[in-house]
Amino acid sequence: MDVPGGGGGRGAPWRKMSKEELENQYSPSRWVVRRGAEEAMRTYSQIGDEATKKARATGRSLLDMPYGDGEGEKMDIYFPEEVSEALPFLVFFHGGYWQSGSKDTSAFMVSPLTAQGVAVVIVAYDIAPKGTLDKMVDQVTRSVASVQKRYPGNRGIHLCGHSAGAHLAAMMLLANWTKLGVTPNLKGFRLFLVSGIYDLEPVMHTSENAPLLVTLEDARRNSPQWHLEMAPAQPADPGCRILVIVGQHDSPEFHRQSREFYQALRRRSWEASFEELRDVDHFEVLWNLTQKDYVLTQIILKTIFQES
Repeated sequence: MDVPGGGGGRGAPWRKMSKEELENQYSPSRWVVRRGAEEAMRTYSQIGDEATKKARATGRSLLDMPYGDGEGEKMDIYFPEEVSEALPFLVFFHGGYWQSGSKDTSAFMVSPLTAQGVAVVIVAYDIAPKGTLDKMVDQVTRSVASVQKRYPGNRGIHLCGHSAGAHLAAMMLLANWTKLGVTPNLKGFRLFLVSGIYDLEPVMHTSENAPLLVTLEDARRNSPQWHLEMAPAQPADPGCRILVIVGQHDSPEFHRQSREFYQALRRRSWEASFEELRDVDHFEVLWNLTQKDYVLTQIILKTIFQES
């Protein structure tokens, strides 16, 4: 499939793929190694649901807090036992190809992080077909600003996203905070991008675009990779550190997307690092965050407390 134009460069491997291979590359459930695709998806949903119920059972949470006027513009805030305004916050954006997923089943990391003194915010946004990519980016931007407004004495706001949520988190590097009337406390912040997509053009040519209806213009406007290459943003804070993460058993295209985004960040003087997590697939890389001893849980905690 020789696809003309646009992001990813004319020599990008996906441009030479057949439609079937491109579909395969951008279907994460086809790359799981320990269970079938359907079982992997069921397990992912079950673990997320159980983790969220456990987190809510503590009673140390504020649920469905509005960050805007829209029906879907809500966030859940989970607190440690020692509640203080001067806490580090981790804001999480769930995945689901911008068309599925929910904050109500996405509190994977809440228990191990709150146990160590980190407040965790799980953000909802309007998924497709109700929400467009432009709207989703705007919503998550306003959710981060809302955390700052509610907790101006925080010890830092750090961002994390998985899959489509990693794309949304990466778009925060381009956010215009001044138009929102607030500058989040992102000094020295950490951005954890887990198994994400940063160039949206390949997705246009898969079945995932049916509810999204993304055009080439939409894809470029909402692709952090394209912005870095074509109109590079300079780091607003030299202390900002970005960790680009991919699972060993993510597809080759997910590996390429993560590595090329990391390389683009480095070329533009962002402080970025790349981590391939061994023996995990696209779903395990996130659901293992329910475990306090999981390598990514420990990376998140260590990097947050280095600066907070």
